[in-house]
Order: sequence, then C-alpha cells, then structure tokens
Amino acid sequence: MVGPGTATAATTACTVDYSTNDWGSGFTANVKISNKGTDAINGWTLAYAYTGNQTLSGTGWNGTWSQSGKNVTVTNPAWATGIGAGQSVTAGANFSYSGSNATPTSFTLNGLACTGTGTGPTPSGSASASASPSASASASPSDSASPSSSASPSSSSSPTGSTGAPALHVSGTSLVNEAGTPVTLHGVNRSGTEFMCVQGYGFFDGPVDAAAVAAIKSWHANAVRVPLNEDCWIGTSNVKPEYAGANYRAAIKGWVDALRNAGLTPIVEMHWSRGQYTGYSSGCADVNATCQKPMPGANAVPFWSSVADTFKDTTQVVFDLFNEPYPDRSESSTTQSWLCWRDGGSACPGIPYQVSGFQTLVDTVRATGAKNVIMLGGLAYSNDLGQWLTHRPTDPTGNLAAAWHVYNFNTCASTSCFDSTLAPVAAKVPLVAGEIGENTCSHGFIDQVMAWLDARKLGYLGWTWNTWDCSSGPSLISNYDGTATDFGAGLRDHLRAIG
Repeated sequence: MVGPGTATAATTACTVDYSTNDWGSGFTANVKISNKGTDAINGWTLAYAYTGNQTLSGTGWNGTWSQSGKNVTVTNPAWATGIGAGQSVTAGANFSYSGSNATPTSFTLNGLACTGTGTGPTPSGSASASASPSASASASPSDSASPSSSASPSSSSSPTGSTGAPALHVSGTSLVNEAGTPVTLHGVNRSGTEFMCVQGYGFFDGPVDAAAVAAIKSWHANAVRVPLNEDCWIGTSNVKPEYAGANYRAAIKGWVDALRNAGLTPIVEMHWSRGQYTGYSSGCADVNATCQKPMPGANAVPFWSSVADTFKDTTQVVFDLFNEPYPDRSESSTTQSWLCWRDGGSACPGIPYQVSGFQTLVDTVRATGAKNVIMLGGLAYSNDLGQWLTHRPTDPTGNLAAAWHVYNFNTCASTSCFDSTLAPVAAKVPLVAGEIGENTCSHGFIDQVMAWLDARKLGYLGWTWNTWDCSSGPSLISNYDGTATDFGAGLRDHLRAIG
C-alpha cells in the first residue's frame, strides 16, 4: 500500500506494513513493524504523516500514540520495549476523517528511514523503518455480560517472540512443558472481550496494561482465560467496524501476546457465538453472538480455522473450543445430547441452526497445522463430564484435555459427584477447571473445590477478574490493582500459599 521511505543519512533493516479498516467517517490504522536485522531493537518510536485531516481518536493500543498536526508518532509501551531480531510488533489506533484518506508514503523508526536492508550506521538501541506493501440468562455467571458498559476500552500488549509462558502438550494425564515437566494451570478468567465489542463499547472491560498484568501475577497466577466473541472475530455486519474483524483480532492477539510474554498461559475460548435458539434455557432470542448458545453454529468452523491459524506457531496458547455447551436442555435424552455434542448436524434435532460438533471443530483446528492443546467442556454448561470419555473426539496429535466448570449452584457441586464423574476422566486425560466460583461473595465452596483439585494436581481458574459486585455473582476483585473481594481473597490467598 505504501512505498519505501527516503533515507537522508542512514537506513536499517526493517519494514512497516500499514493497513486500515475504513468505514467512511473513520478508520483503524494498524502498523506492523518488522525487525529484519540481526540485532534487537531496544526502544522504538515510529513516525509518519497524513496528507488529509485524519485525527487520532482515543489512545490506541500496543503503543503510545500521539499526533501533532498531520504528524503521528507511536512509541513502544513500557512493558514491551524491544523488537527482537526477526521479530515484529503490531500497534493500532482509531482515527476520524472527512474527504480523502490517503495512505502515508514514508515512515521512520527512531529518526531513520528503513528500506529493508541497512545502508549506514544505526544508533545503539535503535532502528529505522519504511512501509512495505500490505494489503444470558444461563446456568453460569460467565454466560452473561458485565453490568457495566462504561469501562475503559484501553488495551496493550507486548511483542511476539518472547517465551515467558511454557509451550504445552499432553503427556498421559498431565499438561507438560517442552522438558516434559508437568504444568498445573492456576489463574483467573478475564471477562469483557466476549461482550464489549458486540455491545459497541470497545475491546476490553477495564485496563489490560502492564500494571493489570502485574496485578494478576501478584496472585501467583500462571494462566488467564480469554473469552472471544465469534461475530467480532469474523467481523459480521452487526458489530461496529472499529471493534470488528482485523481490529478485534489485532487487539486480542496483542492481549494474548502480553499474557504469554509475562509468563501467563493464555486460554482462548469461544464464549458467545452465532445461531438463533429460543428453546429451553435460551439466553437470548438474537441470532447474533450476544449470549451463550447451546452449541457452536456453522460460523464456528471459519472462526476456529482463523483463531488456530493465528496462534498455531506458539503452543504456549491453549484453545478452549466452546465456553459452556448445554445441548442437554435442547435434546430428548442424555445419550442424544452427547451425540449432538460430538457430531453436531442431524444429531441435534432440538437446535434449529446448523450445529458444528466438537469432532468437526477439532478437525478444523488440526487442519491448520496447529498442535495446541485443546480443552473441551461437557454438558450442562461444562459441569457434566459423565460421558466425556465415551464421546471424546479423535485427535491425531493426542493433545486433548477435559474442561470443567463448577459453581455452588451447579448439579455436580459435591465431592461425591466429583469422585464419581470427574475422577474417572482425570485418570485418563488432563482436566482443567476453567471456571470455579460461587454466588455467596465468600469462598467456602471454592475452598472445597480447590482442595479436591489440589489433591489430584488438577488446575483451576477463578471467575472473574473484573470489578463487578460480588453480591450479584462471582467477582474476584474490587480494583484492577488486584484488591480482592471477600470471594476473591479465597483464591488469592490459596494461590499464594501453594505457589
């Protein structure tokens, strides 16, 4: 889209890909800075200029954006100052405009132009750049949106290339790192990315900057579950363009990169999906991805193909294929519900839209070449794993794990049920409790759950790292600095004690 910049004194080995998502009166600008040299860039400022009246809107993400007249600068975020040799970073921001929206024709990085190969000395810790062509109502609190719609949509991330979180695969009944050492995932869910975009408010509910990541780590967490919205990722017409498609994907990738670079295992999962369902336990009558549906629909195939392709080069990222299936509310028997769960299509007569079963989605992910660990929740909003082993999909990589959700109001919420239905699964495959919580604003129930899971070296993540009122549902914090609610204190103190 743009040609190389002019080098007045020296150039260096880097490129910039500039792309936009334009909706007429505004656009999102995405800049990808690639270090083509053999040395790391330690600290960077990208500069370019517009020829029209393009005006920066908001703060942008994955960098500090500013504008003076027609000149725009983007400086590295404090938590991600470097670009390793052969690595790249991507930053983005929204702009408004009227009239024409011409593409910038030159870029500099740390004051120097870039042509892809260096032709002169580069100051220590710097490089230069030029552009290269680039073209709820439910059985679980996690199914409903935040009560707040005014939270800041700020976002941030760190560049790819760091190896803070472990690369994971399945070995027997454990998740293990590259050295074969077992890794037990303990952490939190971070709600917002499933609802803010489709509700038109932004990408995130609350900050996702370096301080927010540090606060999560201060609890001795090593994993964060990232809920996704199918419509926002794909970019369907019901979502505001500034929060859809490439813009949403860039924001999510930046957040995932920030987590894994900080040593936190990101678990990306499809939370809200497309498909009209008005039957028993329906969360909404809307065909759009505005609530929890009983099963993934037809769009789940292109969604997971794209998500898997995005993250297939790092097995630090875990895939959780669908938040909380509940075909047991739509089908006539438990057996039929499990067939629907695995096979989709005609095995789901109680669901009026085309269902993608989990075998189809496992196949979709593996077709991209992704070997990432895949988590699969069972029936009853992932609370029932009774026939999980019987109906688990075939996976050529052997990297399947069971996902389980439990709250004090679920059917399987006693140690006797855990013993009879969970223990047999955990004896065959890795099991991770992707959501644990209670609606009492205390932690007596999750204390029992964590004790049972700890005894079997099984992982768990609390719902949710958001500053909501814990008297209306499980909320771990009252401030994003990590101040715990009475409920969250139970998880915080326990993680610190075992970590």
